[in-house]
Amino acid sequence: MKQYELIQRIKTSQPRMSKGQKLIATYIINHYEKAVYLTASKLGQIVGVSESTVVRFATELGYDGYPKFQAALVELVKSKLTAMQRIEVTHNRIDKDHVLKSVLQIDEERIRSTNNNFDEEAFNKAVEAILSAKTIYILGVRSCAGLATFLHFYLNIMFENVKVVKTNSISEIFEVIHRINDKDVIIGISFPRYSKRVYRSLEYAKTNGATVIGITDSHIAPITEFSDHCLIAKSEMISFVDSLVAPLSIINALIVALSLEIKDSLEDSLDSLEKIWAEYEVYDDTKDFFRDNL
Repeated sequence: MKQYELIQRIKTSQPRMSKGQKLIATYIINHYEKAVYLTASKLGQIVGVSESTVVRFATELGYDGYPKFQAALVELVKSKLTAMQRIEVTHNRIDKDHVLKSVLQIDEERIRSTNNNFDEEAFNKAVEAILSAKTIYILGVRSCAGLATFLHFYLNIMFENVKVVKTNSISEIFEVIHRINDKDVIIGISFPRYSKRVYRSLEYAKTNGATVIGITDSHIAPITEFSDHCLIAKSEMISFVDSLVAPLSIINALIVALSLEIKDSLEDSLDSLEKIWAEYEVYDDTKDFFRDNL
């Protein structure tokens, strides 16, 4: 469903709704950013109707219960909320006395949801595209920059021509990708709040014939318009922070799948790197540390 299609569906259905359902519809149309995390009971209290009326409202719109309607509402609003609005709408979801447990449970659910709905065919085609690419570009800005850097660290060990773009400057982004062509792959990472810079950059890459791999949270996310292979990983608003645990799992899976495909050449690269790391003391040798301090 495209953004705001849900609101249009509510408006179209409003004339045939009951009086109570019309009150719900009006509230959601005008205050959807507040309604997004209200329970059916709480929403009913605010507009002055029963909880069962709220549930019937969701059913009338074609959803299998209120939770399904609520999930659609989340998809609508999560890319539109300001940082302060995010804090407000998620305030009641976090147990202040058990923050760690609450956040871990949310992360666990995002990974489970991603796993249950993941497109294996798209994943396999993304792996094939990366393996056949002349140059691999990785693009992720703002909160997604960390994911881009992590992916780049490992792909740079595995392949010769890997470039990461993590700057917020649109001019600097195009300075890196301006030579991209039909022999290249670009991996675009984009999660709410979606970056317009990533959208425009992938548009340019697609126009130049590059294969676009999108890693995002929904099939209605902006970058899916240009993605040849789209990997969907569920994200979640936790206060003003985005939970990117599921996207990181997808990236881990990409790295593992690619390493299995190039196992022999990767072993040679790692052997060479191990010698360099040892010679230049890149890593702390724990055995030497304990020996010297006994």
